[in-house]
Amino acid sequence: MPRLFTGLEIPSDIVLDLASLRGGLSGARWVDSENYHMTLRFIGDIDDATARDVSGALEQIKRPPFTVTLEGLDTFGGGRPRAIVAKAKAVGPLVELQAEQERLMRRIGVRPELRKFTPHVTLARLRDASAAAVAAYLAARGLFSSRRFEATRFVLFSARAATGGGPYVVEVAYPLG
Repeated sequence: MPRLFTGLEIPSDIVLDLASLRGGLSGARWVDSENYHMTLRFIGDIDDATARDVSGALEQIKRPPFTVTLEGLDTFGGGRPRAIVAKAKAVGPLVELQAEQERLMRRIGVRPELRKFTPHVTLARLRDASAAAVAAYLAARGLFSSRRFEATRFVLFSARAATGGGPYVVEVAYPLG
């Protein structure tokens, strides 16, 4: 039973920039740089027939390429940070692509995604990292300047069940434009 999700791949030059931010935070489990991506729609553990339906539904998407801007570092989790992320600007084409995928997944019977879409690239998952240490980490890297790339395709990824953090495999690529 595959575990699937859709996402955008991160170009290698930006991967190198993001990877240079690794380290210096106790309690952080850093995502391997080859697994950096921007999740659009988590699908989950599904059977092979549903996986074929997912792939067929995603083939219907016809949208032009667009620019993605990573605009800074942040955390998820509020007072108990659980992840360090590079946040992306929620521009119309990105949000619309994600919303279309959500509609298509619901149409074929995949459970709705309950979390609000917040475009980002996860850099580290945090366990027992103090809020003060996380704040110090972010302050020391406050000069992270925005990075841009052109999204010319989105992909259907598979992942090992119950691990988080990869390895991720591109199963199908869907061109934009």
